Amino acid sequence: MIGGGIVGKACALALRRAGETVLALDPQGPSRPASYGNAGHIALEQVEPLASPAALASAFRRLFPLGGALDFRLADIAAWGPWAARFVKASTPEGAAHGKRALSSLLQDALPAWRRLAASLGRPDLLVEQGHVVVWERPDTARAGLATWRAADIGQARLRVLSDSLADRLRQSVRAPIAGGVQFENTGQVRDPALVLSLLDEGFTALGGQRRTGRALRLRTVKGRVEVLLEDGEWLAPERVLVAGGVGSGALLRDLGHAAPVIAERGYHLEGGADHWGDLPPVVFEDRSLILTRFGDRLRAASFVEFGRESSPPDPRKWARLHRHLAELGVRMEGPVAEWMGARPTLPDYLPAIGPSRRADNLYYAFGHQHLGLTLAAVTGELVAALMGGATPAVDLTPFDLDRFARGRDLRKRNAA
Repeated sequence: MIGGGIVGKACALALRRAGETVLALDPQGPSRPASYGNAGHIALEQVEPLASPAALASAFRRLFPLGGALDFRLADIAAWGPWAARFVKASTPEGAAHGKRALSSLLQDALPAWRRLAASLGRPDLLVEQGHVVVWERPDTARAGLATWRAADIGQARLRVLSDSLADRLRQSVRAPIAGGVQFENTGQVRDPALVLSLLDEGFTALGGQRRTGRALRLRTVKGRVEVLLEDGEWLAPERVLVAGGVGSGALLRDLGHAAPVIAERGYHLEGGADHWGDLPPVVFEDRSLILTRFGDRLRAASFVEFGRESSPPDPRKWARLHRHLAELGVRMEGPVAEWMGARPTLPDYLPAIGPSRRADNLYYAFGHQHLGLTLAAVTGELVAALMGGATPAVDLTPFDLDRFARGRDLRKRNAA
């Protein structure tokens, strides 16, 4: 299993629980994965994919220079330019409807899968099912936001107007006006993303899983089967290979002729002491595209959708804006405040890639979960374990076939072969 994020770790553990002998190849790079730095939110309400006419129409007003969270690194246009063209092509009414059906099928069992995973680790308390809150600071955005959410398909989540009691609790923690809000039920959060990653590793090791620190540099096929080149020059020839390496999965799979247009969709956070933040569920300040989540005695402020190369340097303006948001809200973080930036792996239609490769007999993949990596990690692990074990997965994986990005000519050549 190639990968060090939460999807890869969940898959490795599920495969080991299924009785497979598993070697997890973890790059252990200098930056922690996106699954460490996210908001910890189990987002069952995000049924409608971001590749849609509505998202395309609203993109301009959400740009970073205009105060929004959306940014494109000009220096990295060669990386995100072709991806953006595919995104526009996918953002049709038909594409959005297809994406919603596909995401719904995965999200259907996402929360039960997390309950099963947390229980299997002996830590059912890892999953905190107290919903989340979305608020607006201006009456006009509150009216528009409420109407938008009421019209949206939110799947199994439930929505109601923010209660007076919860609004009062929130006002004790923020100085900014709260003009309106909604409460979501049947969503949740993890107690601490870093703890989840650690417990997945511990559970995997306790079951006899093998771990090796290192990076896969490339893949090759030998007599129809994949071999893996490590950075120390060694070639591995495993019985089966699972590529679950986030943004880096694209380069590996392109070695074998796959079209794998995954982009680094980078997010930023600040994290500090939470002494002045109440015991609240995750709170989204939608006017600011900002989410605040409490993890024990720490408070995390997360935002931004920045398209670029995974290896490009972080943009200090993003952290500066987070600091400004906190100051304007009147939210104070105690002690040293940590800054983090990480890359979500995102495909142009905002659907993950999960399935078997047709380029080699022993190759599988699970990556590209965009903002839903944490949400879908547990159910993806179960689906991959079933698939690689020869069983029929509980979800039809056809919409997540990576060959959806192949050109017609390439597909015809492959089918003819």
